Amino acid sequence: MNLQELLQLGESYHQEFKETIDKSLVREICAFANASGGKIFIGVSDDGTIKGVTFDNNTRSRLQDSINHIEPQLTVNIDYQQSVIIITIPESKSKPHACSEGFFLRIGPNSQKLTRNQIIEFFQQEGLIHFDELINSRANFDKHFSIAKYNNFIELAKISPKLAPQEILQNLRCSNDKQQLTNAGALFFCDSIEFLILQAKIACVLFQGTENITILDRKDYRADLINDIEDSIIFLRKHLNIAYKIEHLQREEILEIPEVALREAVINAVCHRNYFEKGANIVIAIFSDRVEISNPGGLPSGLSKESFGHKSVTRNPLIADLLHRIGYIEKIGTGIKRIKDAIAETTNCGVEFKIDEHWFNTIFYRNKAQKNNVTDNVTDNVTDNVTDNVTDNQPRLVQILNAIRSNPKVTTSELAQIFAVSKRTILRDIDKLKQSYIRREGNERDGIWVIINQEQNK
Repeated sequence: MNLQELLQLGESYHQEFKETIDKSLVREICAFANASGGKIFIGVSDDGTIKGVTFDNNTRSRLQDSINHIEPQLTVNIDYQQSVIIITIPESKSKPHACSEGFFLRIGPNSQKLTRNQIIEFFQQEGLIHFDELINSRANFDKHFSIAKYNNFIELAKISPKLAPQEILQNLRCSNDKQQLTNAGALFFCDSIEFLILQAKIACVLFQGTENITILDRKDYRADLINDIEDSIIFLRKHLNIAYKIEHLQREEILEIPEVALREAVINAVCHRNYFEKGANIVIAIFSDRVEISNPGGLPSGLSKESFGHKSVTRNPLIADLLHRIGYIEKIGTGIKRIKDAIAETTNCGVEFKIDEHWFNTIFYRNKAQKNNVTDNVTDNVTDNVTDNVTDNQPRLVQILNAIRSNPKVTTSELAQIFAVSKRTILRDIDKLKQSYIRREGNERDGIWVIINQEQNK
């Protein structure tokens, strides 16, 4: 595009007209460098009319002097055509740039000075500051630090406990030499997380049907990141369907959505959520047809939708590093691939990633056929009458029947663990089943379960 064609476009986000070199030039250059780059035309009026300027050694010196007042240093291209000086400013890879008057950013067709809050927001959006590396001013080491959580971490990370906790925490970048904890340190090693970091919660919700109207179960987890991840997985296991497979006398539990995919999605949400976004938390929502795992914060700066899944940019690198140390992340940047690979290995569900400016959503679609597979497995060996009656009464009873059929030696304690309920609840369920459908031969430890109706149908 030639000069005349460029001038006809008028002033815009990427173009600025100036009749002469003045003190505002340095602000304009800064603003373009901090945004997406652009061109400044000197010797052109606001309406695009060429007025012309001379480009001698004095002019060149004045231009260079303006550019030299920008920190950090910036390289621009200067051209001279038809009595017009054209300064081309690339989008900088060393943002932010400032001049003596402050920080400036191109917003629409104007260059605006940023306020303190706008500067903070700019730094956040550009990934120039990381929440997890900042000192948490509320965290008091003596008051909030949990030695139990610390010991659990170093055991998982296989870190020698010979050094003092303060030294190890410094090496992990979780505290400074004044025993002030970073936000990552608070998230991993402190009690009272809700007080220290309000927006660190994981909200798990089970909805009735396909709409977020009626809540059947809800748990808010706000302990530490390790426990919150594990508790979220337990919640998912509790409310998703489980089938059982017997191979070589070993029982294998098969979750309708691969647990490895769910775990990667939860960990991804923890690693990549925008912790600067107050009032917004990670949400795990279970519907009858899908599971949605959402975290505030779209794609981090430097990662496009086209490169998503192929390129890794971590919003919270310290959190990711700590999770990598304890084996929760095999290799940073492989989580999305692991989710896709796990889903590709099953025909029972699908996955979709939805990304906008403020949220990242991983959606697992549940296969309706899979939802009935537990009941179907029981029906193969228990009469239709039995299955129908039990299903109407309590779906969990059907799953217990299936578990008993798969492993007649299963104990009530093991059943309580499988279904994530209390042993008292399992005993009540067993009492109901004993009325018509099962009986116990032998004691709790060495006995077996027998399905009564299965015997009658032989």
